[in-house]
Amino acid sequence: MKIFINDKPLDLFTYEELPKDKTFECVYDHPIDIPATGDFHDDVLIIEPTGDVIIKLLYLLRTRKLKHLDSVSVVVKDKPKMKAFIKSRFTVIKAAGGVVTKGDKVLFIHRLNKWDLPKGKFDRGEKPSECALREVEEECNIKVRLGNEICKTWHTYTHDRKSILKKTYWYSMECISDQDMKPQKEEGISDIRWMSHYEAKTALVNSYPSMRYLYKRFLKLVPKVHNV
Repeated sequence: MKIFINDKPLDLFTYEELPKDKTFECVYDHPIDIPATGDFHDDVLIIEPTGDVIIKLLYLLRTRKLKHLDSVSVVVKDKPKMKAFIKSRFTVIKAAGGVVTKGDKVLFIHRLNKWDLPKGKFDRGEKPSECALREVEEECNIKVRLGNEICKTWHTYTHDRKSILKKTYWYSMECISDQDMKPQKEEGISDIRWMSHYEAKTALVNSYPSMRYLYKRFLKLVPKVHNV
């Protein structure tokens, strides 16, 4: 499980899942407390933290800049229990979206001064795939064919003083028709554009870490885009 908290990735692992080839600059082994921020830099590993340590960690990630921090990895024995505990600290909402292709191009939208991919919240009773299809077609005014699920992303933000954890289901999609394509401006979308892989990599510099993570996952499923 990877959660982007204030754009910083928090990964949750069991001992067996922890990458053997990753190096950590800061290691906290069974901590009962963690520093306010001073020692958090580069890649941090926290082994079997207490609930109080997780609460403090989430607070630090949500409220501090932590400019020198690249990632936090947490190792636990009971991953489902820790996942449920972390989720309990937020209001969870669900959304779905798509990575849309037309030949060798990928569709990006420009929203809130950043390049993004089309997505939106569930309507009551919707399935993830239904939401993804509807939101992409509404936000871009195109017709698409639904493909396979790529992955799920988790990211946090604050709304009306509430800490929100958004779970987004992502699907690959193929464009059927874009003759009437236009951005849904009432959703804050100012531009919409087909991009080559090279253009997408440049655009993703001005995007969110969760979108860069998603795009890498997408490329593993659609390797031909690498050659664009």
